[in-house]
Amino acid sequence: FMIQGGDPLSKAEDWKNVAVGTGDPGYKFADEFNSHKLVKGSLAMANSGPNTNGSQFFIVTAENTPWLDGKHTNFGEITDGMDVVEKIESSKTNSMDQPLEKIQINSIQLIEK
Repeated sequence: FMIQGGDPLSKAEDWKNVAVGTGDPGYKFADEFNSHKLVKGSLAMANSGPNTNGSQFFIVTAENTPWLDGKHTNFGEITDGMDVVEKIESSKTNSMDQPLEKIQINSIQLIEK
């Protein structure tokens, strides 16, 4: 239902042997909720509970995810390249749901509305 990134631990040389998904940048910031639902293409902050946002984010791949609404800061949407997100989602993973091959987002473009 989503792909997740932004964990500083994923940059480790031995990233396959690290508890990826548990790293943070050394700080946390408060949730900022809005009325936007988390639907396919939404870009939101991953967290481990209220007000624990750090560097990790996720992109929703399911049509809708009502169980996530009001629990994650929704701050953007994918407007082009959802096919790439779906390719990332379909990549082979290990038993901890980590990709078998390193996947990296090299660039993004911010578009103001």
